[in-house]
Amino acid sequence: MSTQDLLAVEPDVEEESNQDSPTPNEEAVPELFTVNEVTTFRADWQDIQTAFVDDPKSAVREADELVAAVIQSLAATFAEHKSELESQWSQGEAPTEDLRIALRRYRSFFNQLLSN
Repeated sequence: MSTQDLLAVEPDVEEESNQDSPTPNEEAVPELFTVNEVTTFRADWQDIQTAFVDDPKSAVREADELVAAVIQSLAATFAEHKSELESQWSQGEAPTEDLRIALRRYRSFFNQLLSN
């Protein structure tokens, strides 16, 4: 799969405006990737950069595939989180506190995605 393939898939996105900024004492949020995923992605990236010297075209193709894999992993993380929330909500009205925590987690994910 390539990044172009990812564009062909319509994501299930709901727009929400949130002007809140993170607070210093905000509870810890799950990481976007596991330590093992980060290690694997970085090792793969290093291999791609090394291979560029011998086969630039292939290296660029592999870089595109790696970026697509990272995006897919990230999408899976969000899909899992959304599924957990929907499972909780299917059991009745969600408590406001649970929704507040969920929104804070989304805000943290959002800020991590847009950080440099």
